[in-house]
Amino acid sequence: MQKPYRWIGQPLPRKEDDRLLSGKGCYTADLTLPGEVHACVVRSPHAHARIRGIDAAGVLAIPGMLAVLTGRDAAADGLQPIPFRPISPNPHEVPLKGSFPPFPVLSADRARFVGEAIAVVVAETRAIARDAAEQVEVDYEPLDAAVETCIDNEFGDPAAVAAAFASATHIVRLQTQLNRVTGVPLEPRVTIAAYEDGRYTIHATSAWVQRHRGDLATVLRVPEEAVRVVTRDLGGNYGTRNNFYPEYALTAWAAKRVGRPVKCALERHECFLSDDHSRDLAVQAELALDGDGNFLAFRTVNTSNLGAHAVSAVPLSKGIGVSTSVYRVPAVAARARGILSNTAPTSAYRAAGRPEVMFVIERLIDLAARRHGFDRLALRKRNLVPVAAMPYRNPFGLVYDSGDYAMAQDRAAAAADWAGFEARRAEALKRSRHRGIGIANYIELNTGAPREQAEITVRPEGRIDVVLGTLSSGQGHETSFAQLVADWFSVDPSQVRLLAGDSDVAKVGGGTHSGRSMRMGAVVMRCASDKAIDEGKKIAAERLEAAAADIEFVAGRFAVKGTDRSVGLFEVGVVAGVYDETTPLPSFAYGCAVCEVEIDPETGVVEVVRHTNVDDCGRAINPLILHGQAHGGMAAGIGQALLERCVYEAGSGQLQTATLMDYALPRADMLPMFTTEISEVPSTTHPLGLRGGGEGGTTPALGAVANAIADALAPLGVEHVELPATPERVWRYLSSKRMG
Repeated sequence: MQKPYRWIGQPLPRKEDDRLLSGKGCYTADLTLPGEVHACVVRSPHAHARIRGIDAAGVLAIPGMLAVLTGRDAAADGLQPIPFRPISPNPHEVPLKGSFPPFPVLSADRARFVGEAIAVVVAETRAIARDAAEQVEVDYEPLDAAVETCIDNEFGDPAAVAAAFASATHIVRLQTQLNRVTGVPLEPRVTIAAYEDGRYTIHATSAWVQRHRGDLATVLRVPEEAVRVVTRDLGGNYGTRNNFYPEYALTAWAAKRVGRPVKCALERHECFLSDDHSRDLAVQAELALDGDGNFLAFRTVNTSNLGAHAVSAVPLSKGIGVSTSVYRVPAVAARARGILSNTAPTSAYRAAGRPEVMFVIERLIDLAARRHGFDRLALRKRNLVPVAAMPYRNPFGLVYDSGDYAMAQDRAAAAADWAGFEARRAEALKRSRHRGIGIANYIELNTGAPREQAEITVRPEGRIDVVLGTLSSGQGHETSFAQLVADWFSVDPSQVRLLAGDSDVAKVGGGTHSGRSMRMGAVVMRCASDKAIDEGKKIAAERLEAAAADIEFVAGRFAVKGTDRSVGLFEVGVVAGVYDETTPLPSFAYGCAVCEVEIDPETGVVEVVRHTNVDDCGRAINPLILHGQAHGGMAAGIGQALLERCVYEAGSGQLQTATLMDYALPRADMLPMFTTEISEVPSTTHPLGLRGGGEGGTTPALGAVANAIADALAPLGVEHVELPATPERVWRYLSSKRMG
């Protein structure tokens, strides 16, 4: 018989790239519905203000104008606030309790951040809508900025921690503010809505059509069956497209009001103002060690700025849960605080919450090593959770299923040539450059929406259709998912078609976040494939006049065991299998990063000259795609470490980084050729051994870059540089030392 194909583990080029790179993609902005009109949102220019009135009489007289809708209109029509729906509670996460005020789609009483939606203008053309939006007169009464605590939880054993600190030989402390960033996807947000025969159809830049279908139904007070959400190609996500935005509801509501499809395409500066931001975490942390360098205790206060409306507390929760990383720490005490402020909402963004806490623990370890004479690698290795301790319950109760953390650190140090660094440092000094090297271990906590469904249909024309509830935003799903199915059915990956992004087709699913797409999608696809094969065996048994128990599926054919009688996969007719699973089991991907930088002391410019990552994903379905994801993740992490920051002006709350002229992103010419390696220690809690992949490049990057900078500047008396380590900030640190 034909030998089964083996596609799993092969570095196949992404088959979707031919379509996407040749202009054949279909993004939301590419769509035009017959008779569509255009909407533009009127946004608050104030961080905090009372809305005393809105006058749109003059605007409505402009030719081509169709409607001006306000918060009062929304209330009159019964629109509900955007629901606060945490992805969990998940029993494998640290639970947070708090009070979360409603998030209106249009605020009727007050504006709570610059860029908040106050009214929506609908006109025949986009130009008319934009001009009219600028002429809507809103009577604002500016108010002082306000801060309100909505989450305040404590975890751990404070008494045990206090005792450990009292007996400690060494104590290191770090107080830091992790810079606020935003995802800046390639494609700005676009929504197109139509209302016909009592049903809403929304085409949107949505990364989770099933959730947004439910949220939209809640806001509009209609059954979920009355809502369809569709996303074709998605030009980036990074977590910023997982939550529900007011424009989704505003376009749907406006479409019903004006009786025509409505398109709302945001400009880049609007996305900077109103896309979810992230990070923005203030931390006060301490680490206690004995004289040999053993970690004794860790305590931390993490305060997350949630923005004007609580959209998600996932980064705060996950960050607390893995704040001791891959290290053994006998006692912990942690306080998790969430505050509301007059800034844009913050939410999960690439590796939600983990880069911040990895930065903190890795900086503490480096501070301890430098101040108290420990070798940086040896100090880490002494305190890593050993393989023999697996499964390991961390101090917050999370159970790490498996992993070889020392191996990952050793591989990263070897790949980065840590042993040869001092020669490179000496050479750089001859060029008047200060060179430093830094290392950071990391662990991920991948959970996410616990339910996923797959539907596999084998069609006689030689194609296998896969309906799945996740949606690619650049991760190569059309290739890697096809590799799995092609392997199981012994067909070519080109014969597998992935269908996703339409809530009428993929009715159940958890979207793309928290490293869940391959991790959860693989399980339900495997089970749905098995069901389809079982169905095929029954049909083949009838065709071959044999008992179903005597039919085996080998190399793409159904055969009678022990005979040469068989029928091909695509010859049995249509067979299908559906599998739906709900599981809260987490995944703990892990790894290590090593960064090398050179710093010009005259200008403060930090150049990343080498960056190495070793990531353990459990099992690599497509190594080429995983390497690519790691490259993108490293670029994102380095970007935050050196450049990116959402800056609000003190007092006014104006966003000063609302364009690509002001918000600095990493560019190809400022990044080195990355070194990436994949480790494959199978997860013991996943049927296929998979962990999450794709976020490892980002998670350790802040710590690795910051440690490298500190190492480079240590001879000059600089111990720590806050992020982002911009040239001006580094130059000021150096200047203060020169003048001091």
